[in-house]
Amino acid sequence: MRALALMAHPDDAEIFCGGTLIRLQEAGWEVHIASMTPGDCGSMVEGPSEIAGIRRREAAAAAAKIRATYHCLDRRDLRIFYDEPTLQAAVEVVREVQPDVVFTHPPHDYMLDHEMTSKVTRAACFGASAPNFDTGRRPAAASAASIPHLYYASPAGGTNIFGEPGSYSVYVDVSEVIGLKADMLSCHQSQREWLRAQHGMDHYVEEMKRWAAELGGRCGVAYAEGFRQHVGHPYPASDLLAQTLGSFAPAK
Repeated sequence: MRALALMAHPDDAEIFCGGTLIRLQEAGWEVHIASMTPGDCGSMVEGPSEIAGIRRREAAAAAAKIRATYHCLDRRDLRIFYDEPTLQAAVEVVREVQPDVVFTHPPHDYMLDHEMTSKVTRAACFGASAPNFDTGRRPAAASAASIPHLYYASPAGGTNIFGEPGSYSVYVDVSEVIGLKADMLSCHQSQREWLRAQHGMDHYVEEMKRWAAELGGRCGVAYAEGFRQHVGHPYPASDLLAQTLGSFAPAK
């Protein structure tokens, strides 16, 4: 079994679904983490090429902590679009990995890079199994065997662009792996100064824990990650994530 987290930037996967990826890896799954960009705008000091190189190395180190493989689709920050080159790159990584489960951003999130990644990933999950969708890659990658299960992770901060709490169909208890999730996120050390300067947020690892604790409070565990499954035709409707890791109903 294989899982692919296809997110916008390095460190997004660790923040929004890192604990779930850890649990799947511990259950014997092969795990892949992909970012649309290398995070080339993520610095107030380093230039685009310099910070992109730093962040690629940080992403690879974080993935290595759980024996995962890191991929970068080599788009650029604030320039992720639903266009042909971006969709082709996403289809290629889905065809390469052949995932059973794919995680991405929710359709509505705090920045358009996340929202465009969500749309592109949704389309790539559908298009990867269509053999006539030619990405131009030579030799051509084999088509995916089927459409994978697709799950949208929590929006940043747990709320959508209107300040409304995220809605989830499945919660995954990550209490026992929150330490390793924090270790993965800590690999992205370049982002502390950036987030402090641009987002007004310090101690990003503690912020991640706070968000996970809020989700855990919804379902009666210490720390959780929440997801909403895409079940529109013809995507799989069976909840493979809950079947594999269990699920906790939200508190009434």
